[in-house]
Amino acid sequence: MRNMSFALTKAQIKARTKDVTRRMGWLHLNPGEQFRPVEKCMGLRPGEKVQPLEEPVTALGIRREQLRAMTDDECYGREECRREGFPDMTPAEFVAMFCKTHKGCTPETVISRIVFGYAAPNT
Repeated sequence: MRNMSFALTKAQIKARTKDVTRRMGWLHLNPGEQFRPVEKCMGLRPGEKVQPLEEPVTALGIRREQLRAMTDDECYGREECRREGFPDMTPAEFVAMFCKTHKGCTPETVISRIVFGYAAPNT
């Protein structure tokens, strides 16, 4: 099972308020596949271990779109900010933050938009 880093949205994953993520790459993820949300999976220091944030989640949908789709359609962008775990951010702020934290990314970059679902809580 693959790990996916959520270093910028740890709290949102733990609270299960995030169900969409945008990634540069992840071209071969298919609906129905599971992945494990982790704090970080690259740049670990010697002796450091991958820290899972949540039980494995399931990819429900994956599509490729320009990052700027969030600013081209304001209603879509606001809903996507909420689903990404940033309900108080504007679409323009989200796109700027994403570009700043992803080297080589511009609003025109085609990214992978991944919708995922959490396992049912243990009762």
